[in-house]
Order: sequence, then structure tokens, then C-alpha cells
Amino acid sequence: MLLYIHVPFCRSRCGYCAFHSFPIGQGGEDALVRYTETLMTEIALWGDRLGKARVDTVFFGGGTPSLLPVKAVHAVMNRLRTAFDIAPDAEISFEANPESFIKLGYAHEIRKAGITRVSLGVQSMSNERLKILGRVHTVRDAATAVQLARQAGFSSLNIDCIWALPGQRPRDWQEELKAFVRLQPDHFSCYGLTLEEGTPMANAAHAGTIILPPEKEQATMYLSGADFLESQGYLQYEISNFARMGFQCRHNLGYWEGTEYLGLGPSAVSTMMGRRWTNPYEPREWEDAIREKRLGGDVETLDMQTRVLETIMLRLRTNRGLRVKAYRELTGRDFMKDNRAFIHALHKEGLIRILGGYLRLTRTGMLVSNTILSRLFEEVEEKLALPEGK
Repeated sequence: MLLYIHVPFCRSRCGYCAFHSFPIGQGGEDALVRYTETLMTEIALWGDRLGKARVDTVFFGGGTPSLLPVKAVHAVMNRLRTAFDIAPDAEISFEANPESFIKLGYAHEIRKAGITRVSLGVQSMSNERLKILGRVHTVRDAATAVQLARQAGFSSLNIDCIWALPGQRPRDWQEELKAFVRLQPDHFSCYGLTLEEGTPMANAAHAGTIILPPEKEQATMYLSGADFLESQGYLQYEISNFARMGFQCRHNLGYWEGTEYLGLGPSAVSTMMGRRWTNPYEPREWEDAIREKRLGGDVETLDMQTRVLETIMLRLRTNRGLRVKAYRELTGRDFMKDNRAFIHALHKEGLIRILGGYLRLTRTGMLVSNTILSRLFEEVEEKLALPEGK
């Protein structure tokens, strides 16, 4: 089982962010104390319900988990070990922002608590572009955070970065990638900037005060950036993720392979035993639910069609791709036969490869994966609506 812990607080909200998080503001210490106490209770309740279930990976995400005091991290890790059977070789990831991670002694203390992998939200190696994004750290802070993570002895270090920023050109992205690589992390998560409706950056784009790179240049950034990272020893194993050999994120691989996961904290999602539920979004509502021992929220039963579509979507995100026999195991139908014309068209355009019973997107295919998946979903939904043999 995978375990996700959502920490919904940030020092300030970035202009592009649409994730579920709250600027901590005044009274932040009290909010963190209430959050930690409630999380400890939630962990204990689920430990009792699941009977000390085996946990292979833990992921502290956010928000900004590095806002948690070190005492809280130690307390939560101890409670996890009491409530669950944490595998001896468990990967325990912790998202951090540079400005909060570089606090005196913080990296060493959370390493002592049991954190094995750190994911730093660096995003850009340009102070100017960091300001555009609304980040509060500097390039120097990022370099210091990497140095401290190495000194603390984490077994793996990831850096998050964003491309296709306002005013950025392909050559700018190449220069930033070179700067990122000089930090020598074990793993990169590289995301194209997506402007979500209602965010300050989306509003600025609508008003014309910021301009994103044209689509052709964004495509160049993705393709040339991936080529460069692989030339530096970072192999692409998912649409947005690159790692040195042996440093793939086991937690995220579990999501893409359909492993069951339990989410704790406000707005955290769980998928277990063919069902899915989401915790209350607002921290106070979540606190009330846990105090009243109401676990699980509104439960959705995942029907066969939903499971099939999610299997296709998640597997095709990875460079391994979709095992076509998995489709037959779920549906009793032949994936290649059902979608022969579309698959032929994708193959002809160099967007997919088929090898050893797996269908996978090429790098160019990954670039347009949303369009491919949308069309493929239409094909699959139509076939699944037909009686077998039609």
C-alpha cells in the first residue's frame, strides 16, 4: 500500500498554483499544531481500521511539508510506525521549498526522523522568473538547499522545475537545464506551465500582461530538454519525470501501476478495494470529521469502465507503456483489434511503438498525450458499450 500525507499550508500562494493549499499567515503556528494533532489521530484511526497494514512508500506532499516543525515530523513518523507496518526499505518522500528547508539543522533532523527522499520545489534557476512565478526563494537558496540535503545523507534528491514560462525561449530553457544539472540531483520532475482558471497568472495572461511561449517553442523545449537530460544520464521513465538509473520515484510508480493508496490530511484522495474517496477540503471540516471518527468521506465505487480508462491513462504516461494483455484481463476484449485503425494512424505518425506486448507513446507522442488519450477514451468507451464480439 502507498500512503500519501497532504500538508495544505504554504508561506504564500504562488501565482500559478491551483493546488489545495492555504497561505499560513498570522497564527500559523496554531494552525500547524491543530493540523499535526488531527493528523496523528487520523493515522491512529486508519491503523486500527486496516489492522497495521503494510506500507511500502510514504509521500508528504502539499502545500509545503517543510513548514512542519521538526518535532512534528518526528511525531508523525513515530505514529506511522506504530499504526502501520512500514517496510524496512520504505521510500519516504518529503516535499520542501528551499526557503523553509534551509532553516538551521532542519535537513539533518527530518533525515533522523526517517525521511529518505527529498523533493525540492526549485522551479527555476532564474531569479527573475522565480519572481514572475511568485516564489519567495532565490537561486542561491536553491543551491544551499541542495547542499544541505546532500550533507544530511538522503538516499535520493529530486528537483521540480517548470518550463514554458512567460518570456522564456528554448535557449533560455536549455541554459536553465544546464544550471539544474550542475546541482547534480538524482531525479528531475519537469512540468510545462499550465495556467489554471482563476489563478493570478491566468488572469494576467488573459489581460495580456504576460505572454507564454508559442506552442511550437513549447514543443521544442519539451523535446530538446528531454534529449539533453538523457544525454546527462537522466532517463525519462514518465512524461514529466527523469531519473538516474535506480532513482525512479517508487511512490509515483505505484500510482501509475495502479497500486492501492491511502490519503491522509485535508483534501487527500484514497483509492482502495475498488473504491475512491476524498477527505474534506477545508482544514476545519477535516478536523471535525476526524474528531467525530468519520473516515472515508463520500465513497465512489469504481466501475469497470472507469478502471479501464484509468489503467490506459496511467500506463501510457510511463515509458514502459500499456501491457495489452492487461486490457483483456479487465474487459475480455482485444485492445489491438478494438482500436486497430487508430493505433495504425498513431504508429504511422511515429507517436507510438509496440514491442513485447506493450504499447507505449514515443517522446513526440508524450508531447501530445492529452489529445491521444482523449481520442482513445472515445474509442474504448464506444467498444465497451458494445456486446462482446461486435
